[in-house]
Amino acid sequence: MPETLQQFQPFVSPTDTRPELTFRALLLGSLFGILFGAVTVYVGLRAGLTVAASIPISVLSISVLRALGRASILENNIVQTTGNAGQSIASGVIFTLPALVFLGFDLEYSRIFFLALIGGWLGVLFMIPLRRQLIVQEHGTLTYPEGTACADVLLAGERGGSFASRVFLGLGLGGVYTLFQNDNLFAAWPGTPDYQPKWLKGAAIRADVTPEYLGVGYIIGPRVAGVIFAGGVFSWLVVMPLIYFFGSHMPDAIYPGTKPVSMMSPSDLWASYIRPMGAGAVAASGLITLLKTMPTIVGALRSGAKEFGKGAGQTAALRTDRDLPMSVVIFGSAALVLLMFFFLTFHPVPGAQTTLLSNFAASILVVIFGFLFVTVASRIVGLIGSSASPVSGMTIATLMATTAIFLVKGWTAPAFGALAITIGGVVCVAASNAGDTSQDLKTGFLIGATPWKQQLALMVGVVVSTFVIGATLNVMNKGLEEFRDTSRPWNISAAHDGVQVQQQHFQHARIHVIHVDKTTDERDATQYTLLNALGSHELADGKYLYNSSTQKIEVQWIQGIGSEKAAAPQARLMATVISGILSRKLPWGLVLLGVFLVIAVELLGIRSLSFAVGAYLSIATTLAIFCGGVVRWMVDRAVAQYSGRTAETESEVSPGSLYASGLIAAGGIVGLLGVALKLYEAATDKSDIVQFPSSNLLHHDWVSVLMFALLAFSLYYFARKPLATEATPAEDRQTNE
Repeated sequence: MPETLQQFQPFVSPTDTRPELTFRALLLGSLFGILFGAVTVYVGLRAGLTVAASIPISVLSISVLRALGRASILENNIVQTTGNAGQSIASGVIFTLPALVFLGFDLEYSRIFFLALIGGWLGVLFMIPLRRQLIVQEHGTLTYPEGTACADVLLAGERGGSFASRVFLGLGLGGVYTLFQNDNLFAAWPGTPDYQPKWLKGAAIRADVTPEYLGVGYIIGPRVAGVIFAGGVFSWLVVMPLIYFFGSHMPDAIYPGTKPVSMMSPSDLWASYIRPMGAGAVAASGLITLLKTMPTIVGALRSGAKEFGKGAGQTAALRTDRDLPMSVVIFGSAALVLLMFFFLTFHPVPGAQTTLLSNFAASILVVIFGFLFVTVASRIVGLIGSSASPVSGMTIATLMATTAIFLVKGWTAPAFGALAITIGGVVCVAASNAGDTSQDLKTGFLIGATPWKQQLALMVGVVVSTFVIGATLNVMNKGLEEFRDTSRPWNISAAHDGVQVQQQHFQHARIHVIHVDKTTDERDATQYTLLNALGSHELADGKYLYNSSTQKIEVQWIQGIGSEKAAAPQARLMATVISGILSRKLPWGLVLLGVFLVIAVELLGIRSLSFAVGAYLSIATTLAIFCGGVVRWMVDRAVAQYSGRTAETESEVSPGSLYASGLIAAGGIVGLLGVALKLYEAATDKSDIVQFPSSNLLHHDWVSVLMFALLAFSLYYFARKPLATEATPAEDRQTNE
């Protein structure tokens, strides 16, 4: 039976005072927030998925603070609370704000910073008056699974349990592997082995053999990884061959493609036809998920309305029941709304000037939708966990309502698309952070932490992590960009629907242009005029460089975000929703195909969101994630066979999940170093500083597959090997209660 509030006693008594909000705890938590914030951006943009950071942060904190001297469990909790803010803010940002790139606008660092800061703080502030009801009063009803698991880790660490060695092992082996595998570093073997069967034209089987995908697949488990891969199989091995089969005989391009199907590679087919279909699928699955949780949402709103005043008016005598004052919530929220208004007014998106009225309306909508979905997210994660929370569905609902209002008002210019994604971005960050804030406060409740200190640590974590999130986004956008050679006659003086001149003189000094045979040449970029295509029947969405002397488009500028290596599926979806409502320029046939595909999957009894994300992503991503799921399935079977336990006993604090967390961190950290090296090479006109020559003996697809198989075996081996100090933290916690 669920434990009642009257029976519950925290691990640290309310009358016991231990070191908690210390400088070293905040400093260490901030460092982890920076680290895991950057890793979440890197992995999330590439895989379309994020994983919780609180448990690996707790594990690392226990080890580090123990080495620095005796640390209290409350200090370790502050470290994970501060650090976990980086992961939650990064999740909200990458799911929305990169849509600015897809809408044809620049991704400014200052914009990302302020919008993430406003959304993150609103998520914390709006959660404060809800804490007593959701975390305390409904202790036996709302389990908050990630928060409870994190409390188990902290309790085990307090009793001498040590798990950090398994995380560091994954970090070390994964880091060395990435150093040799990553295309931007040594590139000793191919980063993406590729097979394009001649017997199935238009299809491709490929895998990004990275440790972060292997780790993500292991953590999400075989069922979810299998459903994601099923989406990839459907797109790359069914739909794309069908498109090629029926379309290869057509002499002209088929919209939204811009060249004949017979001339398209699998990557071209994916970019032109699969992405719109996948965006429709993700949108439909997000809304279906939202509708399924509607009873919970209605209940959350009713409870929130009842308890908002109660939570505000109570004064707590016990240390473990003191929140930040209600005056901080009210005045802090008002200040953030004013900051939002002034930022939109005095620093609009370049090329997207809006009116005072629309900026004021945007600020009010942020408050309305922000509080609505903070309330919803905080309760839903208590029932089903953060990973299953329909944040994307809430954001879609926000965008649909916002753009519908704009449409009624006649605000349909591209500038209002940028304003809509600004509103959606802040709301998404607030809802994402509120969900993780709830998990952190649940952890604190179980171990006996001081709520106001946790809330302050969360706000510090938000500020610190926002510094690195915007920088990481821009580094990936620049570091993964490509300039591809093309040749297309173009009459710039004629009217072209959906194509605009963005810069008369391209603001780059020199660019390296890649040819079809992979050779490159360096060109003076200032000779080009920058064109932006959005919803055009002549050019695929994106940016192009036009040479007035030859009267041709000579270069296609493929930005890092949105490319096959950083697909950003959720952000693409948000841009599709906005563009579809405001400009009504969408390949609706493909979008609706994705919608009905999701309906069919739901009728089969399968949760469609994972399938939809898999259908959108490159099969190179989904296949690698599936491999991690297969390893998890093998480990679960071995556990069940040799210990008599069921597969479900593989928990978030198991040897395998800790090793997988190390692999994810390694892939993200070393991968970001590779992107930074790419930027340095571009800035200094150097190339391939550390790369092995492609003629080296290891540069074969079979070597790449073999090395990835060895890494997968290491995950299987260390997942089955018991930790040096086994503990049963859940049982220990119950004993103390």
